[in-house]
Amino acid sequence: MKKIISTVLCAAMAAVAMSGCSQNNGRDEKTVSFTAQSYTADASEVSELCLDVIDRQVSVLKSEDGKIHIDYFDSDNEFYEISTENGILTMNSASDKKWSDYIGTKPPAENRKISLSLPENTMRSLKIHTTNENISLAKMDFSEDVALSSNGGNVSFENLSAGNSITLDCKNGDIQGSIAGHYEDYKISCKIKKGDSNLPAEKESGQKLLNVAQNNGDIDIEFIV
Repeated sequence: MKKIISTVLCAAMAAVAMSGCSQNNGRDEKTVSFTAQSYTADASEVSELCLDVIDRQVSVLKSEDGKIHIDYFDSDNEFYEISTENGILTMNSASDKKWSDYIGTKPPAENRKISLSLPENTMRSLKIHTTNENISLAKMDFSEDVALSSNGGNVSFENLSAGNSITLDCKNGDIQGSIAGHYEDYKISCKIKKGDSNLPAEKESGQKLLNVAQNNGDIDIEFIV
């Protein structure tokens, strides 16, 4: 008799536990609606673009109409602060999340993408920082500086050119791409930990600066004339 009662009690407790898990899953897996958004700026009013985002893939492409376009997705509690002041266009991640909103899965991959379309030969400087996602650049030319940083993703670029300096910083991802110009044009500082690199740790000569920092990933950069 005692064995039967114990079995019944165990079954009842298991049912309660499963019910609680079901309710928790229902709460954790709540869907968040993301909406496609676009921001457009006149290239004549912008000389520098600074983007600092969290967990977003960033792709930089050539603009087809001579204007600056930013295409992205936002929701009621995950959005961006975008502004242009004194020739500097900034885009920063912003959030209105409660602690409970951090429980559950990430937004779908298609909603974690940002596309920047930039006109050729109009921008002075570009600075991009993201986490847990990749940064990629099509062939671009900047008159002064470029700085690309990803903590948890890859950084890739094609025929990248900057008048003064290129700074690349990556953790738990690879840095790979090509730089327009001669190897001799660049003074190089390369710091790498837990990875392979085809760049020297230091190179003193060169009018431009190439600063590269890598932790737990490889560096593969070629120079193209």
